[in-house]
Amino acid sequence: MRRTLRFIRRQLYGRRLVLNLAVTATLVAFYALFEGWVAVSFEAATANLPTRIYARPLILQTGERPDRERVDAHLRQTGYRPVRRQVGPGEYRLDRSEWRIGRHPMRIVGVLDPGGVVRVRLDRRGRIRTIRNAEGSELPGVVLEPELIGTLWGEARRDRVPVALDEIPDHLEQAILTVEDRRFFDHGGIDVRRIGGAMLANIRAGRVTQGGSTLTQQLARTLFLSPDRTLFRKLRETAIAFALERRFSKERLLEEYLNHIYLGQNGAAAIHGVGRAAQFYFGRDVSDLSVGESALLAGVIRGPSLYAPFRNPTSAKARRDLVLAMMHERGEIDERALERATSRPLGLRDRRSAQAAPRYYLDYLATELRESFTDKQLESGGLAVIASLEPSVQRAAEDAVRRGLEGLERQFAHLRRDGQPLQAALVALDPSSGEVLAMVGGRSYGSSQFNRASLARRQPGSVFKPVVALAALARATERRDPFTLASTLDDTPLSVETRQGVWTPSNYDGEFYGDLSLREALEGSRNVPFARLGLRIGPERIVETARALGIKSHLAAVPSLALGASEVSLLEMTGAYGVLAAEGIRIAPHAVRAVLDSEGDRLEDPEATAPERRFTAAETYLVTSALLGAVEHGTGRGVRAYGYDGPVAAKSGTTNGYRDAWFVGYTPELTVGVWVGFDDGGRIGLPGSRAALPIFAQFLRTVLGPEGGDDFRVPNGVELVNVDPVTGLRAGWGCYGEPEFFLAGTVPEEGCSDGWEARRWWEREVRVEADRLGRDAARWLQSRLRELERQGVRILRRGNNR
Repeated sequence: MRRTLRFIRRQLYGRRLVLNLAVTATLVAFYALFEGWVAVSFEAATANLPTRIYARPLILQTGERPDRERVDAHLRQTGYRPVRRQVGPGEYRLDRSEWRIGRHPMRIVGVLDPGGVVRVRLDRRGRIRTIRNAEGSELPGVVLEPELIGTLWGEARRDRVPVALDEIPDHLEQAILTVEDRRFFDHGGIDVRRIGGAMLANIRAGRVTQGGSTLTQQLARTLFLSPDRTLFRKLRETAIAFALERRFSKERLLEEYLNHIYLGQNGAAAIHGVGRAAQFYFGRDVSDLSVGESALLAGVIRGPSLYAPFRNPTSAKARRDLVLAMMHERGEIDERALERATSRPLGLRDRRSAQAAPRYYLDYLATELRESFTDKQLESGGLAVIASLEPSVQRAAEDAVRRGLEGLERQFAHLRRDGQPLQAALVALDPSSGEVLAMVGGRSYGSSQFNRASLARRQPGSVFKPVVALAALARATERRDPFTLASTLDDTPLSVETRQGVWTPSNYDGEFYGDLSLREALEGSRNVPFARLGLRIGPERIVETARALGIKSHLAAVPSLALGASEVSLLEMTGAYGVLAAEGIRIAPHAVRAVLDSEGDRLEDPEATAPERRFTAAETYLVTSALLGAVEHGTGRGVRAYGYDGPVAAKSGTTNGYRDAWFVGYTPELTVGVWVGFDDGGRIGLPGSRAALPIFAQFLRTVLGPEGGDDFRVPNGVELVNVDPVTGLRAGWGCYGEPEFFLAGTVPEEGCSDGWEARRWWEREVRVEADRLGRDAARWLQSRLRELERQGVRILRRGNNR
């Protein structure tokens, strides 16, 4: 019996042993898997970074003549303070002969520029003579930190800037350890002593006044768990903290904690980590923080909403001073440092200097980025995008659109609508690079996110006429008698049979002026002569030219195409004018200058923005010279009335029924397009010269100044010859002539005759009246001339030269 009992006990013991071993092995395996999952998830979570978008940086280079006002505005916008004394970090002084700028440390992705004071010496003409750093070494140039204009993130919307532990000031590290986890380097993830002390304090207070979580537990909660306060979540937090402590060093855990801790809210984005918090609250890099600023960040951790510095500065200051006192008690700072830090204000950046994000532009840029990068790369890859946007130009664009719409609605009551307000869009490009400097897609992004600058397609009307003119003037037409600016076009009634019926174009004023030169027809925006021109060169040739200029929208090869009947976007039309401004070189409009990975290496494809010559400089200059004339005495002359006196080539456009108003133009430095209208295509009843031109002119005056920028150059391959304005033939002895530009080899060889004194007398009278009264009066005299002819007076008519 005893043997049986001993046998049974041995069997049971053996089974329990096996069971215990099995359970133990299962638990060990499970924990190993759990620990492995924590490690993998930890690496993935800490590598998850949003894409940050920076505006075009301002670069000062030796030999250049920078705009002092632009530099001053840029420095103020990026958080710098003007001073009259010695310049320190974040300060600047712009004297007449020398500029001193105390550059902040600048961090873009993983690259840190340590900053420092630079001295910029100017000569008498305002050009930069030398640039030297604080050590006196001469520099070829210096980059001023760019404005952060946007961030692309995933659903979590966590905005953070990673910082290495050795780049974080010791006083910031000590401040956080003082208030959050003094025994961080001594515990294994759970501080039993601190938990016990917190429980006693809470019992005495009768409420929760202290927490016992270590930095590791807080990190686990931030990366893995929800903020819900439940027992199950606390158990998971403890298990994850143990796993983290087993797998990673204290230094790594501290670095990740400093890079992930929640420190406040910026609209819909959560500020995580001391790197981004330093920029957000103080406008500087974390490596540049003072003791007091470090204490403020450490104090905010306990209650980012309760101690929000911008919203609750009094509470924030009290919390900062408490942290400083705790640091002093612990021996981290001495009495003098304590007094100095507590006596200073919070030192927050001026939030008023922050410009509202250019949302229409950012949407366009994001669309461009998604052509080359996946959503995962953009939302968590930690990329840095250097954008083309020029902040001062963007602000001028937004201001011009706002003022322009308000002025129109104030002046014209029929433009004031409820529910469907008058809209406008503006695009500004750098013609030398194709970069989008500014983009406004509507009057209010909050009311409508539809980008009317890049997505809307409307009939361009007469702003399309330069495309037709270029199609006729370019040598590719290969005509025996090539068109020139002096070629004659017939401005008389026209009817054309089409598949849709009879097409009868008309001029906006209902008048017909007979024979006009191509230049006069373009400057005066005459529809019928351009309809005839389009028929003579063919709609297919117009489409081909538009494609060469970068217009990709569907263009119907029909007669009305010459008058802008096919729909295009404002960005396309502005880009086409940009080719004219760039003397025939086409660079696709784009918003991305560079994309950097987390190591600072470039990622974008340079072929996307490679320049291509589509026309010769001489061919495009002929159109430019006519558009210069349109501003001086044509449909664009209102630009001068708004105070812009610099060189500009431009054209207005109005669609049938006065539904869309356009004005597009360019200088050697800038190409600008403006559209005004209603989203539903409702009638605005105003031409482009009255609705869109004021916005264009104000914008141009703000950006380039009343006197404008550089003059247009006359390229090689262009000849300037005096021609008879009546016949378009070469002027000679006794024959009135005006200067006109021609492509080399297209100058008329035949001279005009001086044998018809009657014609000469009338011509002279017309020209005198044009000088005295303006071109409208001259047109009246020309109509009077036709009336006399109908009454039987014999007047010589012009020839049919091209």
